[in-house]
Amino acid sequence: MEHHENSKEKSGITTGSVATAASVAALLTITDKTPEVVTIDAPNSELIVEIKESKSINSTKASATVIKPTYNDPDVTRGIEIISEVTLTDNIDMVEITAGEGVGKVTKPGLQIPVGEYAINPVPRKMIEKNVKKFLPENKGAIVKIIIPEGKKLAPKTMNSRLGILDGISVLGTTGIARPMSSKAYTDSLRVQIDVAIANGYYDLLFVPGNIGTRIAKEKLEIKDDEIIEMSNFVGFMLEEADKTEKVNSITLFGHAGKLIKIAAGIFNTKQSVADARREIMTAYAGLVGADTETMKSIYECITTEDVIKILNKQGLTTAVFELIADKIVELCELKFNIKFNAVIVQMDGTVLNPSKIEDIPFKWK
Repeated sequence: MEHHENSKEKSGITTGSVATAASVAALLTITDKTPEVVTIDAPNSELIVEIKESKSINSTKASATVIKPTYNDPDVTRGIEIISEVTLTDNIDMVEITAGEGVGKVTKPGLQIPVGEYAINPVPRKMIEKNVKKFLPENKGAIVKIIIPEGKKLAPKTMNSRLGILDGISVLGTTGIARPMSSKAYTDSLRVQIDVAIANGYYDLLFVPGNIGTRIAKEKLEIKDDEIIEMSNFVGFMLEEADKTEKVNSITLFGHAGKLIKIAAGIFNTKQSVADARREIMTAYAGLVGADTETMKSIYECITTEDVIKILNKQGLTTAVFELIADKIVELCELKFNIKFNAVIVQMDGTVLNPSKIEDIPFKWK
């Protein structure tokens, strides 16, 4: 049994667990109990969750509030309030789950929840139903309404809008326990983008490292949001997941040089603390296209990729270096995955550094 207090820990509990705990507390409040903590069944464990407050609304309805515990992770949902309103019904053993303010609605196919439904994922739904049923009075059912007061404000800080979840955040979780974003929970949230793209009929996709790539792609290309897949640092994971679908025809890797050049050295996790060989890569490729020793030394001493580009520009080597790097990126990706690849490498201002590849990609330039 795990006891998750509202304090910093290496792991926390999911929004699904919080919503479940609030639902149980609200139901118990209807039956004249006002619990300070509740014990809920999660898929792999029991969790003891603190209740901030619970209150009776009438003889068949009550609400309870739980604060999602903080833990060692930048998750935007840490510390938010989740409220559950539970109403008893005469539908014996039936638990209907709905939502209100702050819980997003699904507007695109490809997710685990059908279009038009509130974004409460299958595991949280099962958790709420199972745990509420344990405490239902005899011959009664319940309507459970989940409310997240800060949900709409937090939504822009999540990937929800990219996935077609509007006006709020999702109620998530597969185990009931939340772990840092470098773990499976975060990579799973990235992978969903591929499912949405395919479900909406897009099989030629643009993979970007993050916000910079997304911004420049929207500025330079005629492209739909669902065709752009953010992969964060998890390049290898995301390409493998795309390959597994057997539906993706092509992937164009599009983004700032500082991230994409790492792939040319076989680095498929681009997080700096995992691998950062940018200056070595740039020095080597400059040498391959004819840079002299002094230029190579200057490149090796640079701190940023943009500084390297300035040196290459002065020497007239920029295009040659990045054409070669892009070719190597494509070569290594096509060796690992059964997908056609393109690579477009850009600067912060959107300048394409390997312009000969522009016509190869399946997207129109503005």
